[in-house]
Amino acid sequence: MNRTLGLILAVLALAAGWRLYGWPGIAMAVSLLVFWLLLQFSQSLRVMQNAGRSPVGLVPSAVMLNARLKPGMTLLDIVQVSKALGRQVSAEPEVWAWADEGGAVVTATMKRAKLESWHLTRPETPAGAEDSGTGPASP
Repeated sequence: MNRTLGLILAVLALAAGWRLYGWPGIAMAVSLLVFWLLLQFSQSLRVMQNAGRSPVGLVPSAVMLNARLKPGMTLLDIVQVSKALGRQVSAEPEVWAWADEGGAVVTATMKRAKLESWHLTRPETPAGAEDSGTGPASP
């Protein structure tokens, strides 16, 4: 959620609590805000716990990760999708990378904590290498 929108909703909850019930309304609004913050913290911990079970920067399929990325995603969203912590390539600009066993790599560029752009790099196949796919053989 947008930080500004969250602050506006919090102030509205406090104002509504005060207007409708006085001090008990303020206490209820504060309780709801703390509960919401605890839910956000719990979700973040669950995502990081799941990502901690995988090797850093390794995903099952970089192509599938590439397909699921959208502009504006946060790093936590990307870690939730990839189920792995990324490998930081550079700090300025902030660039993270995820690779799969086949050598395909997704590099994500973050700007102001949001996904700005990403790029999928596939390994080059040597000339004359046999295709190992299951499709029909060409004549």
